[in-house]
Amino acid sequence: MSLTRRSLLTSAVAATAAAALPRVRVVGEEKAAAALRDGTAEHCVVLWLGGGASQIDTFDPKTLGDPKERKAGSAYPSIPTAIPGAEFCEHLPMLADRADRLAVVRSTNHDVIDEHARAVNRMHTGRNTTGTVVYPSIGSVIAYERGAVNDKVPAYVLIGMPSVSRGPGFLGPTANFVYLTDTSRGPSGLTVPGSLSSERRARRERLLGRVREDALARTPEGADAIRAYDETIAEALRLAGPEFARIFDASDEPADLRNAYGSEFGQRCLLARRLIQNGVRFVEVSHNIAFTNGTGWDTHNEGQEKQHLLIRELDAALATLTDDLESHGLLDKTLIVVASEFGRPAGFDSGGGRGHHGGSFTTVLAGGGLNLGKAIGETDELGMSVVADPVGVPDLHATIYHAMGIDPHTELYAGERPVPATDGGHAIRELFV
Repeated sequence: MSLTRRSLLTSAVAATAAAALPRVRVVGEEKAAAALRDGTAEHCVVLWLGGGASQIDTFDPKTLGDPKERKAGSAYPSIPTAIPGAEFCEHLPMLADRADRLAVVRSTNHDVIDEHARAVNRMHTGRNTTGTVVYPSIGSVIAYERGAVNDKVPAYVLIGMPSVSRGPGFLGPTANFVYLTDTSRGPSGLTVPGSLSSERRARRERLLGRVREDALARTPEGADAIRAYDETIAEALRLAGPEFARIFDASDEPADLRNAYGSEFGQRCLLARRLIQNGVRFVEVSHNIAFTNGTGWDTHNEGQEKQHLLIRELDAALATLTDDLESHGLLDKTLIVVASEFGRPAGFDSGGGRGHHGGSFTTVLAGGGLNLGKAIGETDELGMSVVADPVGVPDLHATIYHAMGIDPHTELYAGERPVPATDGGHAIRELFV
């Protein structure tokens, strides 16, 4: 687990208080949502392109530019897709053929530009960073609202590096993630050491029991926090068993399938399928740890030169994931979201790369029982401004929540303070008609 014991105990108080309070819907929002078809997704997989993927070099291509001449525009030629009138970059041929199974949201936008951490937080929590409230990530909200499908797995798994932005915020540790960075080994800290005999483990548990009793005697007001801590420890011990561990051994998957997924990122996507197949509710898969092109998706300067390698990895992994989920009867039950903290401007910097741009960028949705096969929103001739059907981050979150059967206007609680699940967001109507 990513929390320390101290932070876990502190946040458990807020989690317990939240659980005791009723859920409330914001008056007046019901009518706006009434015309939308109910969401039917049971799982969500987010493919996170950390660093800021260029919209005009992937899913929203424009007139060709030239990095050497610093002529603004796309870096690659475009190709037609299965969506009439929509084109992708030439390095996305597999997804172009499957575009009728995608919704390409080209008008995603926010006002964060030069700070990766703030933009990552915005995309994960749907809100600005504040000094008074730590908001929960979308993964934690889904874990809190829906829970795991069964008690053999956690509700939320992060395949990548942990961060506060991906965490439970005021929802507390019961909505937190289990994370891993090595797909072959699974999460660290969930394996009981072989040198720890059952007798030694029993002694430790008896000692913990005495410490618990002493703490309750001295500070009875901390009972709820201690109870939440005990529940978290119990979950960790439960997940330390062989049933959860076997999910991370993909040796039983056909070699052709593993090869089709491709790179390490692809193997993470394969693991995501195995996790949701076994009952995990929400999985985030990071695609920026290996830095295949030297910079990941943060393509300043020379990072632009090998950006196509990342795009090709995404093409193979996402195309195979959709096919694989469909073959297991899981695609309509699983919402796939491809997202990044922001996009890139059309112009090139002095090193031939691109800066940051939050005013317009692309997210991609697949599966989840949505009405797909369309491009949503429109940007100007260089992809710098939204000119039709803007989709703010709260709207994107509302879309994901609605697809997952969660009311986007449900009120959560930070202590006694009600906080709507989204900051006034509305689901993208075209996806639910």
